[in-house]
Amino acid sequence: MVSSSTTTNLPAPRIPHLVCPAGSLPALKAAVDNGADAVYLGFKNSTNARNFAGLNFDDKGLREGLRYARDRGREVLVAINTYPQAGRLPEWHGAVDAAADLGATAVILADVGLLAYAAERHPDLHRHLSVQGSATSYEAINFAQDAFGVRRAVLPRVLTLAQVENVVRHTTVEIEVFGFGSLCVMNEGRCWLSSYATGESPNTVGACSPAKYVRWEQDGKSMNARLNGILIDTYGEGEPAGYPTLCKGRFEVAGETGYALEEPTSLNVVELLPQIAAAGVAAIKVEGRQRSPAYVGQVTRVLRQAIDALKAPGFAVKPAWQSELAKVAEGTQVTLGAYDRPWR
Repeated sequence: MVSSSTTTNLPAPRIPHLVCPAGSLPALKAAVDNGADAVYLGFKNSTNARNFAGLNFDDKGLREGLRYARDRGREVLVAINTYPQAGRLPEWHGAVDAAADLGATAVILADVGLLAYAAERHPDLHRHLSVQGSATSYEAINFAQDAFGVRRAVLPRVLTLAQVENVVRHTTVEIEVFGFGSLCVMNEGRCWLSSYATGESPNTVGACSPAKYVRWEQDGKSMNARLNGILIDTYGEGEPAGYPTLCKGRFEVAGETGYALEEPTSLNVVELLPQIAAAGVAAIKVEGRQRSPAYVGQVTRVLRQAIDALKAPGFAVKPAWQSELAKVAEGTQVTLGAYDRPWR
């Protein structure tokens, strides 16, 4: 681990691309204007694991976003990262076709049937293996390369840095890792918890903790947050309250109330950038397509500065970077997540 006051010298790092979220055209422009090498986005339908009301792109919006990004030399990646539901396969095939016809740089896919479809129908369209594919080993990634010509794979946020390095060393597929934003428990967005509570999940309707099931209830000076009637959290007077998701609620377990599954805190790898670059990681991803353009702009600007600092010898974390990122971190807390976990 490198502290903010430590200087690190590592040999010839690979400078990773910065991949940033775009839940709207203003967010896309904020990402591009602040230095993203690529933006990732999705359509306004169930093919997108972040299908929140009021967000995402129709064909007209995507066409405009593509033009804006391309005019500035940036890439656009389209996430079609849910699993097709029985009897609805044409919707997912149509999304792949639309991404190809509109000229996206790549599609981000998890389902092997969609990967096969994209490889057969649109061989020139780059295919990235989504984090939803849950490929944590180089064997799985190499299989996706052999079978579907996958060019890049996004690793789940459950690997240590040493495990990431081991994957990179044994594959020619580009490896993308998460660098900032919300953490997700093990199943990486396919959220069985949300599905259990509401009957809907990112895998069936494209939204974690669907808004129509969320209720806020004033209880004296406290505020209760419920999902489909299930009490997720109670906030005291003046206590910051995030969007209620089951994995980040506070529950009573064995007589104690706390974050039983996951704390609301943001991954932040700025201090690990030299090691990530030295490992040969091709791209660093920012989480948060449901976030505001201001969030996207601020995080992109800081990470752009930090990644560019890798090009010169003697990388050192600037306190101002961490201060700016802390302002937009979940619960104003940050973590190195699994990259630095003591257990295996």
